[in-house]
Amino acid sequence: MVSPVKNILAGILLGICLCLVGVYIFLTRGGMPVGTKGGPLPFERSIAGAALRSAIGSAAEQPSPIPADETNLAAGARVFRVQCVVCHGSLGLPPTAIARGMFPTPPQLLPPNKGVTDDPVGETYWKVKNGIRLTGMPGFADSLSEAELWQVSQLLLHAQELPPAVQEVLRH
Repeated sequence: MVSPVKNILAGILLGICLCLVGVYIFLTRGGMPVGTKGGPLPFERSIAGAALRSAIGSAAEQPSPIPADETNLAAGARVFRVQCVVCHGSLGLPPTAIARGMFPTPPQLLPPNKGVTDDPVGETYWKVKNGIRLTGMPGFADSLSEAELWQVSQLLLHAQELPPAVQEVLRH
């Protein structure tokens, strides 16, 4: 006679195997959208958002070591103009063809859009420094200085209230 515990374990093992076979069939038969025009998988946004929040953790509360003065905002604008505009847009302009062709669509970070002005500066800094997998967002830890990372993060935090001189830097 087979014990009930062995039956339960065999059922669990069979269930796991069937799930793995189902996932394999789903992936190898074209069930997963891999093109940029495909929609998200079920629960993709909530799972990815939870993973990102967990990865950022307490770094979101890190204060900026540089002030959000006009000099730093202008420096951040120069970095943004060179590194970020192609995906995240420019002041008052529609998204670029590159941005429209990405999935997920990159957020437009400058006015008239809200961007990340309601995110803590430490969170924006973490995203700029580390990037976000499978979104097209690169990490700039190896290509920007610490000051530049903070300057562009401050620029994005204050994007709705930029001085005219900083707006001019973004336009040219």
